[in-house]
Amino acid sequence: MNDDAQILIARLLTHQTLRRDDKMVKRVLSDEQFRIEVDKRLLESGLKLLDNVYADHVTIALHRNVEPKIFGAKDIWQNNNFGLTRDGVALLVVLWAQIILPKRERQETHVTVADDQTDMFGQDAPIPRAEDTSIGISYTALLSDFGDKLGKKTRMDMNLGVLSKLGFIERRGDVILEGPLLDLMMDTDVLKERIINGALADVFKRAPLAAAPRKIDAANDAVVETAADDAADTPN
Repeated sequence: MNDDAQILIARLLTHQTLRRDDKMVKRVLSDEQFRIEVDKRLLESGLKLLDNVYADHVTIALHRNVEPKIFGAKDIWQNNNFGLTRDGVALLVVLWAQIILPKRERQETHVTVADDQTDMFGQDAPIPRAEDTSIGISYTALLSDFGDKLGKKTRMDMNLGVLSKLGFIERRGDVILEGPLLDLMMDTDVLKERIINGALADVFKRAPLAAAPRKIDAANDAVVETAADDAADTPN
């Protein structure tokens, strides 16, 4: 007899991510008993299923209960299980803040990229998919804004290559787009308030560059510093 829970977990381990519209993923998200069985088996291996309604994919990650035993095994807490350096983690948080937070705002207000209009049915309609609301950011602008703080062009290019290979981002010419893991592996509850009201507060208020260059530069400096210190362990 086919064991659907076993098959789903094996597929997630093999492919890293699966789309939410996948038949078995749709089942685990809607069938309570099936979800209980999958969660039970994952927990037995120290894992958990990661999903949220804002992302088009699901994945698996270490359960919080086992993180100290894995990351702290050598008396030195390892920041993440992707091997990212400090500036790589800081770049990841910057990309998350500039791509995911605006996307979630569009999803919550039911605005899509195609029409850029608010849905008249508002909260009664389903949350738009990530692919319909996610807008990339310019590599040129990213390099101009954060290059000096993140190792300049050579170092940033190297870290962007690592993040692309890991599935956090996708590159299309000059545009950096959301990858399948960017909205799954970052702890939004931990990061959102700190980013919006702290390190990137001035950026998200969209203060004019000519009017407040010092404030925006300070925000850029702050996000690089706080990203490495406070968000390095948020990838699961």
